[in-house]
Amino acid sequence: VSLPSMVKAMRLQEKARQVGFEWDTREEVWDKVNEEMNELKEAVSMWNGQDEKNQQLTDNLEDELGDVFFSLVNYARFLHIDPEQALERTNKKFISRFREMEKMADLEGRTLGEMTLVEMDELWNQIKRKRAEG
Repeated sequence: VSLPSMVKAMRLQEKARQVGFEWDTREEVWDKVNEEMNELKEAVSMWNGQDEKNQQLTDNLEDELGDVFFSLVNYARFLHIDPEQALERTNKKFISRFREMEKMADLEGRTLGEMTLVEMDELWNQIKRKRAEG
């Protein structure tokens, strides 16, 4: 009960696998991810423009997003990747890139808050290119 949600999802999926409730291939799991993404898109389109305090629509969005996460955890399991570790790597990468953006803006005598999204995105892409080049 007290496990982090990603770990709990993995354990639930492993338990289901033990009794044969399991996809045969990664492709089937990926199809399920896409199915869940489509259901999320549909829920977003129903919610879009509606009163954000409409609890039924909000609950539906949360359910559909949760289904996407659950299916992605399952896909990670099929790839033999720990989704918690993968997300933590991405968090660290984001923090590092964001700090670099702040430094680059500071060198220009600016703050990120003074920049447009387009300008910040250009900094982000410069950092990605620089790191990809080694």
